[in-house]
Amino acid sequence: MADTEQVEYAGFWIRVWASIIDSVLLVCVILPLLLWIYGWEYLELADSSLIAGPADFLVSWVMPAVAVIAFWLYKQATPGKMLVHARVVDAKTGNTLTTSQSVIRYLGYFVSAIPFCLGLIWVAFDPRKQGWHDKLAGTVVIRSRHRGPEPVVFDKS
Repeated sequence: MADTEQVEYAGFWIRVWASIIDSVLLVCVILPLLLWIYGWEYLELADSSLIAGPADFLVSWVMPAVAVIAFWLYKQATPGKMLVHARVVDAKTGNTLTTSQSVIRYLGYFVSAIPFCLGLIWVAFDPRKQGWHDKLAGTVVIRSRHRGPEPVVFDKS
């Protein structure tokens, strides 16, 4: 991260928006794959069990985890965070996450979501806008303070 770059912590609502974008993209990739593998019966299978079979486990659980972790490691952001100009970085240095931080952060999402999503909602109230998954992994989500082509300046006359 450049020392001269002005950044701010990415807040709750911008992170919600990024998560919605990521979720829609994941469904657009995962659902067609599962329908191709299992056919339309998959929709009935999914209603009755958490995992319909080994391919369902790989496509629905393993593939998204690998993709998200890879995006954090190589781009510092998932596609949703890229669209809102946010990045996930090490909380102390501002550098790219380590592999262990990425895995801990990903697993931390489950810890954050289990108690009524309190660990995710925590972002709204934390001074550094960290969810429990961020605190567990030692990460923060930042974005550039000046995201447009140039800062807005009004004539005072």
